[in-house]
Amino acid sequence: MDSATTPPTLPTTATPRATYRSWQRLPRNGFGRALFSVGMCARVPFFATVLPTVRELEPGRCVVSAPKWWGVHNHLGTFHAIAACNLAEIAMGMLAEATVPSTHRWIPKSMSVDYLAKAGTGLTATAQLSHLPDLAGCTDGVEVAVPVSIADRTGTEVVRATITIWVTPSGR
Repeated sequence: MDSATTPPTLPTTATPRATYRSWQRLPRNGFGRALFSVGMCARVPFFATVLPTVRELEPGRCVVSAPKWWGVHNHLGTFHAIAACNLAEIAMGMLAEATVPSTHRWIPKSMSVDYLAKAGTGLTATAQLSHLPDLAGCTDGVEVAVPVSIADRTGTEVVRATITIWVTPSGR
């Protein structure tokens, strides 16, 4: 990977959130990914509606996949637009959990979505920041726009979203 595609890392003084620490403790295999994903859905039950699996997680990057099954079908038999939004929110949320240190909190503020093509297969959402925000100096709060690209199994981008989160120090 070159520096343009290498995800940034948290400063060494930042304390990771419990969610990211859990990811780091689990084995880097299918069992670890499945266990983490089930735990994530237990904590945020609405995420379970798309049967997500977190594939990659590190500061500034998260990749989540979801199968095409009847529970996410729309009237055309393709992946429903709002189910795709749910997948985008999962990718953004896990990225935020891995990126925002425990000294701060975050909450989604807005979401813009472009539906680019019908999704006839399972989907993979990739949330990735080009650089990490400087949260050490954040005292009043800062907006962080998280881009999410969702592709089908052929690699065709079917949904593009930007989810803006509001990050503040934990005491505010």
